Amino acid sequence: MKKLVILLGLMFAGSQVLALDVVYPKKNDVTVNANSTFFIGSSQLPVKINNQPVTLHPTGAFAYVVNLKNGDNTFIIESGEERQIFVINKPVIKASSAIHTPVFQAYADKKSYYVTTENAPLRSTPVDAGINRKAHLPRNVEILADGEQGGFHRVILGNSEKGWISKTNVKAYNGGYTSSPATLSGYEYIDSDEYFTFIFHLDKKTPFEMVEGEPFLMKFYNVKDRPDNTYVMDFPVQEAMEGRRLLGYSGEYQGNDFVLKIRKPIIIDKRKPLHNLKIAVDAGHGGYESGAIGCLGDKEKDITLSVAKYLEAELKKRGAKVIMTRSDDTYVGLKERVDIANRDDALVLLSIHGNALPDGQDPNKNRGTSIYYYYNQAKPLADTILNTLVSEIGVNNDKVRQGSLALVRNTNALSLLIEVSYLINPEDNANLINPEFQRQYAKAIADSLETYFLNE
Repeated sequence: MKKLVILLGLMFAGSQVLALDVVYPKKNDVTVNANSTFFIGSSQLPVKINNQPVTLHPTGAFAYVVNLKNGDNTFIIESGEERQIFVINKPVIKASSAIHTPVFQAYADKKSYYVTTENAPLRSTPVDAGINRKAHLPRNVEILADGEQGGFHRVILGNSEKGWISKTNVKAYNGGYTSSPATLSGYEYIDSDEYFTFIFHLDKKTPFEMVEGEPFLMKFYNVKDRPDNTYVMDFPVQEAMEGRRLLGYSGEYQGNDFVLKIRKPIIIDKRKPLHNLKIAVDAGHGGYESGAIGCLGDKEKDITLSVAKYLEAELKKRGAKVIMTRSDDTYVGLKERVDIANRDDALVLLSIHGNALPDGQDPNKNRGTSIYYYYNQAKPLADTILNTLVSEIGVNNDKVRQGSLALVRNTNALSLLIEVSYLINPEDNANLINPEFQRQYAKAIADSLETYFLNE
């Protein structure tokens, strides 16, 4: 009996010690470059911050926004007998007399380079961010540059287009080598059950671009004996796809040959629309990469894995062939996740995540699901999934957005990143850790996939 009393006493003492759990800020002394920040956490007892009462969710979770002045800002958090002090420094930003913007500098003579980094981004603007990727070039592609701006060379693409590539992704030829246009001797067409395949025969690697649209365009730049020094093949999507939408494509150099594959229309079983469809499910983060931390201390990596497993079960029940990028608490790199999906020829790639926010925003005003895509071929599926989630389980519509994220820059599959809800919003956090919500969410995604492919 005495041991039981001691044990209960220790449990009570432990609960008192852990009554207040401040998840963010992560340290008691931090610097924040914003006009506001927030406190995220949970408590079993009422909470005050600088004597102001904090609204607690029924779970005990809270998200409280505080404004910051220049210099040190002291915040005292009290809950029951507990008291924590945070000092948040907002640096004084000195006004600059001039904002330095890189200026374009033309080269007196064109300069030749070759790509040294696999999948080096060829961009439409000299900015290392945003929706500006024209292509991902493999090693040893020859480029010709006529100038530079900041950390980028401006790349000559035929006679009428330009692109930009980071200086860190290329190296100059030795000995003043001058790049010459490539020669395209023709292409072969291979008609298989699943793909329209074109093999273009070039004598060396040259910059290229695959352009979605009607028609789909395959462009090879700096090709001699072609108008504008550019070879263009137009592929009539609507005719070839029998009036249906793109379902994935890929292009890569194999030696000096370039292989373009465009997925053919798929045959759907009206009674079981997902039967035999290959769907990759990616649980975000994992292993040492925890992702965001929720108000209640839950880790994004654990929530995403749980949702992914519910989705796996739901899809398999409907006859889909599911490819999991991870099935346990393991770290998997971003490139490896894409490679897993492509190696097994996934038709759809869904990456599951939980959302968070930077300083300067209000977690209480942000709720619900947002879905990210990069290429236009995936946007209709994103719209269908979000509309279904909103109508079936009532999540807030946090919009479909175009974003340059590694998982959604995959063209082989219809690739999307789904931010299920905000871990740092108390109401969303409560949903995210609820197994029934996770199960219903997975069912709604599966329903949306059926709807999409029935109407594809």
